[in-house]
Amino acid sequence: MKFYNPFLLAAFVAAGSIFTSCSDDNNDGPVVDELSVKEQSLKNAAECYIDNTVLPTYGAMADAAIELYDLCETIQQKHAAGTLTTADITAAGNAWKKSRKNWELSEAFLFGPATNHNIDPHIDSWPLDRAAMDDLLRDIRAGKAWNIDNNGGYGLLGFHSIEYVLFELSSDENSSLPHSTDYTPEELVYLVTVAEDLRNQCVCLEACWAGTDNISAEKQAILEDADLDYGEDYGWEMKNARQAGSRFKTFQAVAEEIISGCNTIADEVGNTKIGRPHQGSSDEDKNYIESPYSLNSIEDFADNIISIRNSYCGSIAGDASISDYVKSVNPDLDAKMIKAIDDAITAIRAIPEPFTKTATGSEAENAVKVVGTDLVKVIDEVHAEIVRNR
Repeated sequence: MKFYNPFLLAAFVAAGSIFTSCSDDNNDGPVVDELSVKEQSLKNAAECYIDNTVLPTYGAMADAAIELYDLCETIQQKHAAGTLTTADITAAGNAWKKSRKNWELSEAFLFGPATNHNIDPHIDSWPLDRAAMDDLLRDIRAGKAWNIDNNGGYGLLGFHSIEYVLFELSSDENSSLPHSTDYTPEELVYLVTVAEDLRNQCVCLEACWAGTDNISAEKQAILEDADLDYGEDYGWEMKNARQAGSRFKTFQAVAEEIISGCNTIADEVGNTKIGRPHQGSSDEDKNYIESPYSLNSIEDFADNIISIRNSYCGSIAGDASISDYVKSVNPDLDAKMIKAIDDAITAIRAIPEPFTKTATGSEAENAVKVVGTDLVKVIDEVHAEIVRNR
């Protein structure tokens, strides 16, 4: 049943503060025209989405990537001095997990800069080609020349190549352990080089959403040294739809972009990340598994759905959100969406690690349906509600 209450909407217009703006920017330029109730609601949602979800997530990811690079340098230095310990490798692995978590929490907003500048495939191509990786490391140990530009493409860069060098599975493959300290100097050159590249890409992604002038001086220096700055401020464009300089003609278009991002990652988690190894008949399908060496697969999947929840409901209690708008016009659908998100997270967390051994099980089968079919269907309904004229 659709919900439409003209008295509620009139009160909304009069109050003006039912959905609180998150933006401190009072210099957005002149409003093109008086906003409708729907546009004002979605404008407030866009401001909170950028300020309290996107920018903090990318900022935390970049901070952890900087920490990861520094710790990889420490590993290299201590190895050269003969003082490297398992604790040093564990510390780098923990920084990897911290940056990784924020990356997975961003996957509902892989539209825009992450896609436009190929940052997504650059840092998160998977599954890792283990044979190619072993060949590369063998060549490096043998002293064969290597650099970031001739490594065979994105498949041997980013999170998963670093994961392979920092983590190793126990003999029964049921546990993830810090890699042994038995590295070669050449392997550590590779580790530090790829960690630096990951750091640069993560900082670039934050800058593309926040605007380079709005990130720290340290991060600006990283981009300058890497000659990596696209001069983009995608967050400003979303917060300033309808204004000159923004690609978004309406705040409805902004909301559609956000919900489309949610749909894309729900489909990928349910039907590819979980579904392909669950249903696949080939070895390629069975091995199509994300983060297998750190045993971080289930955490990755759950964080992807949390990124949908943050995008739809907001990351902070009281945030203006798309959920607020949908609730104001169709409360049943809003409740259905929130339940579908919660059900998806629960279904994913019910899958035991290691996912390499449980991908064909009943828990994964249930998650494929709950995420790849049920959640995707509800997100489609939310999208239809947003584009509906009211």
